[in-house]
Amino acid sequence: MKISTKGRYALRLMTDIALHGEESNVSIKDVAEREGISEKYLEQIVRELCKVGYLKSTRGSQGGYRLTRKPSEYRVGDILRITEGKLAPISCLADDVNTCPKVSVCAGVEFWSGLYKVINEYVDSYTLEDLAVNKVKKNGGPEYYI
Repeated sequence: MKISTKGRYALRLMTDIALHGEESNVSIKDVAEREGISEKYLEQIVRELCKVGYLKSTRGSQGGYRLTRKPSEYRVGDILRITEGKLAPISCLADDVNTCPKVSVCAGVEFWSGLYKVINEYVDSYTLEDLAVNKVKKNGGPEYYI
């Protein structure tokens, strides 16, 4: 399993909005400048996140994007699943029911299922707030909590 640029950029976008959107809307242009990401690419990601209700869009001169919930209420795993789909390490685990014709004799299916479980538990153990706090610490800014 490899997280694509889209998934990584979605996390960077959401983290940026968590840090800068508490008092006002955040523009895609500002996020693009701070994160070094193409505005066009961010617009594609924003559409997906608005569609599922993770971001709220406001038009106009003071327009931009805001989180619809507190950063602590967004699990990193949920954001990744929106942009990446299921995080299964092998394709036969991506569906709710494993329809692989070899599942009953597969020596590795328990291993892969265990890995899938660990991946999901790990990405779901982090919140957007965790990423935002970590970014502030790494950038040498003041420590504060959202």
